[in-house]
Amino acid sequence: MAVPGPVLVLSMWILGLVHVETTADTLSSLDASFCHGGLEVIYPELDIDECLIIPKVRKLREKVSTVWKAPQVYFSGAHKRKMYVLVMVDPDAPHRTNPASAYWRHWLVADIQGDALTKGQLQGTTLTDYYPPTPPHKSGFHRYQFMLFEKLPDAPVSLTEQETSSRGSA
Repeated sequence: MAVPGPVLVLSMWILGLVHVETTADTLSSLDASFCHGGLEVIYPELDIDECLIIPKVRKLREKVSTVWKAPQVYFSGAHKRKMYVLVMVDPDAPHRTNPASAYWRHWLVADIQGDALTKGQLQGTTLTDYYPPTPPHKSGFHRYQFMLFEKLPDAPVSLTEQETSSRGSA
């Protein structure tokens, strides 16, 4: 895929559905440093504009994983005439201590018009359909990262047949 480095990134964490949670609801300084740039991801009851751990209140973790569809994505700093590429990945798949499928692709949209992105309209070419965050049971916290790249002019973005069928690095 021919795109420059990330323009901005955003991360949210969801705990694999377990009965007992032993991890504090705070981000490490390393994880918090990952987020920058002003990307905003909006689910029906959850507006994410910074790195965060999805709270357990109002069953938000369950709703993100099983109820809500793809979020709206805004970037007020998008250049109206430029094109962008959005990717959502799970660097902790399938388990945080053994990420054999690290950076499993949950969503990939190319050719997003900057003008539409400033309005939260993700009009582009969907290369990987949205797949909600669904960490396996007892797999610990998973980071779900949204990254927005500025697309190079005249540089097509595509996936190989293997990338299209696998979604991940395995």
